[in-house]
Amino acid sequence: MSSQLPRARIAVVGSGAWGTTIAILAAHREPVLLLCRSPETATRLAAERCNEARLPGIPFPGQLVVSADVMSVAGADLVVFAVPSIHLRAIAGRVGPHIAPGADILSLVKGLERGTLLRMSEVIVEAAQVEPRRVAALSGPNLALEIARGLPASAVVAATDVRLAGRIQARLGTRRFRLYVNSDILGVELGGALKNIVAIAAGAAEQLGFGDNGKAGLMTRGLAEMMRLGIAAGANPLTFAGLAGIGDIIATCGSPLSRNHRLGAELARGRSWAEIEATLPGVAEGAHTVEAALALAERLGVEMPIAREVRAALFEGKSVRRCLVTLLAREATDELADLRPWLERLGAG
Repeated sequence: MSSQLPRARIAVVGSGAWGTTIAILAAHREPVLLLCRSPETATRLAAERCNEARLPGIPFPGQLVVSADVMSVAGADLVVFAVPSIHLRAIAGRVGPHIAPGADILSLVKGLERGTLLRMSEVIVEAAQVEPRRVAALSGPNLALEIARGLPASAVVAATDVRLAGRIQARLGTRRFRLYVNSDILGVELGGALKNIVAIAAGAAEQLGFGDNGKAGLMTRGLAEMMRLGIAAGANPLTFAGLAGIGDIIATCGSPLSRNHRLGAELARGRSWAEIEATLPGVAEGAHTVEAALALAERLGVEMPIAREVRAALFEGKSVRRCLVTLLAREATDELADLRPWLERLGAG
């Protein structure tokens, strides 16, 4: 049997690396419940007092308990979702009826839902049947293992209600895990979702020996692609110059700790997505987001060449080298053209 703490003030739904990291950080201050999908996982983590498979060598604080009982979230006044995007709707639907009416809700999930093209906060609103004003999103350059080890990091908490973002900032932020707030939840969530696609391309380019200049160019044009879609969707392009945009790109595109970077490198070695998926230590969200991102881009009339080539490498059998050659062969245009619609909108206002 797993440990129980009926009145845990924070409930973290999802025991992957990132969910476990946030649970550990919060449990140094107050009681935290870590909710697992299966009783077997909950029993193991509760007995071992660590998540060795995801965060080797990081012990659980005394105030962190583990359960697989969704009813355990009922006592929490902050519920944090940290599950893979492809499972979020089902899990939020199970947890939703047990969330206290006044509880704050935070999404750590980075992705877009295939089919609906909804952002993760919107999926939670629909599936858990909660008001949109109660849901915030956290994003940024957040490699879980580094943060769990106490290395300095930053992130942004976004919500349409800045008071909600401020409450979460105060509860989860520390001197080493600095949290900022932003009212542009649309831009923050798009940045968190789209940068994973760019990271796949960056991992592939690095594996093929494109060099630092080539990878920097790819990352920068990837950011332009993200901004282009963000502007068309109604986000503030300045959000992409912050932690959820360029900050997350730097970390995810440059670190071997990134699963999306690793996925790109493995694709460049000639392995298929099916082969790689079975061996990754967790989910590479970029692979599950690229179809939705391109569908959203088509709906909004936006070009996303990097995302298009990532999809071709993942699902259409196109070699990574050919994908990157296709990108290099594209005609160079005005670097700031992506900002023109936003600037025109500002002038009209």
